[in-house]
Amino acid sequence: MSELIQVQNVSKSYWRDSFEIPVLSNLSLNVKQGEFMALMGPSGSGKTTLLNLIAGIDKPSSGRVVVADTEISNLGESALAKWRANNVGFVFQFYNLIPVLTAFENVELPLLLTKLSKAERKKHVETVLGIVGLGSHIQHYPKQLSGGQEQRVAIARAVVTDPVLLVADEPTGDLDKNSAAEILTLLERLNKEFNKTILMVTHDPHAAERARIVRHLEKGDLVGV
Repeated sequence: MSELIQVQNVSKSYWRDSFEIPVLSNLSLNVKQGEFMALMGPSGSGKTTLLNLIAGIDKPSSGRVVVADTEISNLGESALAKWRANNVGFVFQFYNLIPVLTAFENVELPLLLTKLSKAERKKHVETVLGIVGLGSHIQHYPKQLSGGQEQRVAIARAVVTDPVLLVADEPTGDLDKNSAAEILTLLERLNKEFNKTILMVTHDPHAAERARIVRHLEKGDLVGV
């Protein structure tokens, strides 16, 4: 497997008034194509910051981030937005579904930015909703779904464009034990059957156990590597 993600000597600080708050310190990390990696660590360790840098949501203060042969740390905002739309699928703790749209319409949203025809979009949406086990809930609104089902819709939306990278920030953090287990099984399936590269931030050791590789962050550094 080739390296899909290369984080090279990355540091990240934020400023609050005149105070610099360091979050990541000279961190390097490689993730292979087709890997399922969990990032663990206490609150404030830099997990989500690292995830955001890799996903192109934020930029490092120094160092390089290369994903799918593109040095995204060098891209301007418009180029970065286009790169994200074409390459990254996002799964968050709080589903971020639009309540007035059906499951179908929520999943279709990213495809409206593509050149696919209406018929092609319909086929893509129905396929991924089938994969996540919601083929019979296609016209349901979020309020008609359980939390686990809402997260399944969110995952379908994240993968409908066939991104090279799926990033998940605490994807089971708002779910009960059984729903969380179902979501983790779905992520495992996307990784094993569809070769999706997944980077997951989690506090939950049971969730991390589902990943192939676990990396721990502490005070902005990777430990035990």
